[in-house]
Amino acid sequence: MSAWPKMAKSQEALATRDEPMHVQTTRFGTVEVGNDRLLDFPAGLLGFSSYTRFALLQPDEDGIFYWLQSVDSPELAFVVTDPARWCDEYEATVRREHMDVLDLDAVGDARVFVIVNKYDETLTANLQGPLVVNLRNRRGMQIVLSDQRWTTRWEIARVQQPVPLECVSA
Repeated sequence: MSAWPKMAKSQEALATRDEPMHVQTTRFGTVEVGNDRLLDFPAGLLGFSSYTRFALLQPDEDGIFYWLQSVDSPELAFVVTDPARWCDEYEATVRREHMDVLDLDAVGDARVFVIVNKYDETLTANLQGPLVVNLRNRRGMQIVLSDQRWTTRWEIARVQQPVPLECVSA
């Protein structure tokens, strides 16, 4: 998938700021974030309802992982990815009430992300609790799917342990 698409600025963003925002992070220091990368999750994320403003950081143009960084808490960030990269048959059913909350006219105007976690030597994706973002107004929400095919720990990759230097022969 290509880089995050450019999105129209919301009326609120136009009224309050035209310049990029400087966001404090514990991982990358202070980063400059364009308005098209600022996301609003009015209900927060599951377990983090008091954090509603996030920046979508893309470490490089070809990367498949992003950081969903809280704008208000430097230490709060989630690794997210596009679930379609890992599971061809994945579907996140967005109900009409979700679309209303997001002010979403068509499902095609949304982008879906899932949170990535590391368990032992495995990277997993939470396919049961996807993040749905309206690309037009940058409003998002985390939904919980009732489809039992999806799990909170869908394996996407194995993490290899680095080889100790003393094991490498010259």
